[in-house]
Amino acid sequence: MSLPFVGRAKEVSRLIQLHAQRKHVLLLGPAGVGKSALLAHLREQIPLLLCPHAEHLGEICDGLEAELHLPAADLKLGQRKPRLRLALAEAGRTVVFDGLGWTTPKLSSFLESVMKRVPVWLGARTEHSWDIGHFWLQLARFERVELHPFHLAETQALIEATVKRGVIPPGTLRIVEWLQRRSAGSPLGLRQLFAELTTGHYDLSNPLALRRLDLDRRIHEVLPVSDEAPVTWGRKR
Repeated sequence: MSLPFVGRAKEVSRLIQLHAQRKHVLLLGPAGVGKSALLAHLREQIPLLLCPHAEHLGEICDGLEAELHLPAADLKLGQRKPRLRLALAEAGRTVVFDGLGWTTPKLSSFLESVMKRVPVWLGARTEHSWDIGHFWLQLARFERVELHPFHLAETQALIEATVKRGVIPPGTLRIVEWLQRRSAGSPLGLRQLFAELTTGHYDLSNPLALRRLDLDRRIHEVLPVSDEAPVTWGRKR
């Protein structure tokens, strides 16, 4: 489900400033807090090269080669890396490695080599050495921008914008505080709850129906269902 982008004005302003200064950036936040959504929003305003998966060198090469439109070639990884470093230097754009986890010595060395050529942004859940791995010593060179879960006002703004798009029923505006509590302000948690609301199966004035909504969300988080067209808001349970 594609949701409207709301809030994060302070973080957006800060990141645009750091981009203009060509700084290395560490974008921190727990899973589901909206790091990837923020980066996607920023790409509409500033030129970024985005690598959406940054756990292995192979997938990094795949992602950035696609971004740079490098022709596919029957090259080994050892041949792809220098070609990619050269292309990144020529492009001169900030490179974003989203979803950074444990870094091996080889991955750390590659990231350091890219840092020598262009600004690097990292999206990560934590900055602890036991989570980041061998690249941890380089983090002192990075500016930190941290994302926190939504406050109630931001959750309300997202709900209002999503209702305006016709994605979720208007009655959702009556349960803003309930949604804030159930999601703990997590944009991912809100999106999961919105996905249940699109079915139109719930009487939002009934506390028991809200409990079923949250239970369905938890079940589908573990056992995803196939995509279906939303039904009308009339069918309740």
